[in-house]
Amino acid sequence: MNLAQTLQQDGVFDSMARELNIDPQTAQSAAGALLPAIVAGLGRSHVGAGGSRTAAGGGLGDLLGGVLGGGAGGGGMGGGLLEQVLGGSPTPKQPGNDILGQIFGSKDVSRGVAEEVSGSTGIPATLLKQMLPMLAMAVVGHMMKGKGGAMGGALGGILGQVVTGMMRGR
Repeated sequence: MNLAQTLQQDGVFDSMARELNIDPQTAQSAAGALLPAIVAGLGRSHVGAGGSRTAAGGGLGDLLGGVLGGGAGGGGMGGGLLEQVLGGSPTPKQPGNDILGQIFGSKDVSRGVAEEVSGSTGIPATLLKQMLPMLAMAVVGHMMKGKGGAMGGALGGILGQVVTGMMRGR
């Protein structure tokens, strides 16, 4: 099962559709188009200068320490990010924006991702910009929740799922 299927099965797309007041098919299409950029950004965050793996103190280590360790929501949010997206309350955007800032580096890149996906799907960029932080929270929350929080293994598995899904034409 690939990442998009897992998130759909968990109810992420339906939850985003309700919160954004759109139909579930649009949410699924938009999320499916945004997922490769998020996962690719996570992959770049996981590799340091010269292609070496980063430890705490840079890239993904900062993401894990800041956003997940004690940042927004406190005390090791991990899978709690996913629950925030799935919960009945509006999803807080700051944790998702923090994740996007870490993986893309700037708001301009996030906006560019939304514009590019909008151009290829016809889904309004404003909607995609609202969805990006929610989807980033769901992806990272899913990664932290699974396999005992083993980030490296989860990232490798998710990258493999995305590549496999892309090769199948999904």
